[in-house]
Amino acid sequence: MIHSMSGGVLSDGEVYTFVKVEIQGETHWYLSREAGAKEGGRAVVPFGRADFPCEGTIVKVEKTTLQCAPVPAKHLKEVLKLL
Repeated sequence: MIHSMSGGVLSDGEVYTFVKVEIQGETHWYLSREAGAKEGGRAVVPFGRADFPCEGTIVKVEKTTLQCAPVPAKHLKEVLKLL
């Protein structure tokens, strides 16, 4: 059975880093492929309907598989750069 929160993604068991970033008073989850993400750190992420690069503050970091992702994996955007 595929976990509905995974967005229909079969997990290969690999652990990914998910970061919750605050921008302009809103928080959104992103996938970070770079090592070193930490709470209180800064990141450049796509933001808004046009996906403009914006700088925000990382408020939460979770390392888990795609099946246990905090949001559906198919809806995640990636961190452009950790600062």
